[in-house]
Parts: sequence; structure tokens; C-alpha cells
Amino acid sequence: MGLKAKRKRQHYRSYKGELGKIAPNVIGRDFHADKPDQKWTTDVTQVKIKDRWVYLSPVLDMFNGEIVSYVISDHPDMKMVMTMLDKAFKKRNIRGNLIFHSDQGWHYQHKRYQKALEDRHITQSMSRKGNCLDNAMMENFFGLMKNELLYLQEWDSIDQFKKALRTYIRYYNNDRIKLRLKGKSPVQYRALFQSKAS
Repeated sequence: MGLKAKRKRQHYRSYKGELGKIAPNVIGRDFHADKPDQKWTTDVTQVKIKDRWVYLSPVLDMFNGEIVSYVISDHPDMKMVMTMLDKAFKKRNIRGNLIFHSDQGWHYQHKRYQKALEDRHITQSMSRKGNCLDNAMMENFFGLMKNELLYLQEWDSIDQFKKALRTYIRYYNNDRIKLRLKGKSPVQYRALFQSKAS
């Protein structure tokens, strides 16, 4: 009869148990930040293109929802996350006074990752196990990206999608306005704050 079973969409899960130090949930769902680089969050999402997985690992500033840095990778390994961190620290000179939130994924329990935060006096925060609402701002960005980019067309190749994803993140940061940011894009809102603060 031509019937097919529809398989449930597989979600990426980086939790592999307690492999290292679990940080307390310092954020506690208080996603409000008074200024840039006060609260950051990160996570990893996966996307399937032509039977191959692509992984996106971004850093998001809770002040304005801006993507500070990101890595698109074919492998959800430690190099992906550490490269994302290095890119973020090159863009923003962080020395303390920052809470950096994530889930309890193995990357964020890893000694290399935790030492990179400690070296800059960054406070690490983690969601409670299996509670995606504790990282709602990052989940919201992933949802927007998938609804506004991924699901809009059939992708011919991974390279085509990666190129479109880079373009989307530039658009999201620089041009996509938000009501909570007084009708400005994340970059415009940060620039407005900095002009008032100076």
C-alpha cells in the first residue's frame, strides 16, 4: 500500500554522565543581563543534510541575543568547542565578571574547557540534568535558525547549508530586529548601549 513508518527526529545529546566537574546552576533561568558580556550561554545542535550530520556550536550573549562566536563542524568533538571559545575570547577581552552557562554536556565537563574559563576568572554555570528550559535562550536561537533557514528548503549539499548558515548568523546578528531590543538588531542594540555608556 506504499505505507512508510515515520521515524522520530533524532536530537543531539552530549550528556554522557558525570565525566568531570558539574558546575552549579548559577543562572537559575535569570536570563536578564544589564550589559554585554555579563552572561553568555552555549550549546551544540545537530542538523542532518543528505544523510550526514552537521554540528553548530555557538556562544550567545544573553544581553542582546547576539552570537559572539560559532563553529560549524562535521564532528562534535573537543576541537569544535575549544575553537568556539578561542574565537569568542579573541572578539571580547573577557577577564572575570562573566557567567558562562551550558548544559551538562561532556565538552563542558572537560578539564580543558573548564581551565580555559578559570584562566579568565569566568564563573561556570550548568543547567540541571535533562532540563532544556534552563538554557531557553540558546534553545530559542536554535529554533529560530531551524524555522527561518533549515526547514525552508531541501539542501543539495552540506557545503550549501554551511554557507547559508553563515549568512543567516550574519543576518541574525546585524539585521534581524527584536521587539525586546526596541526594534533593533543585536549588534545595533549593543552599539546603542555602548554609545550611552561612553
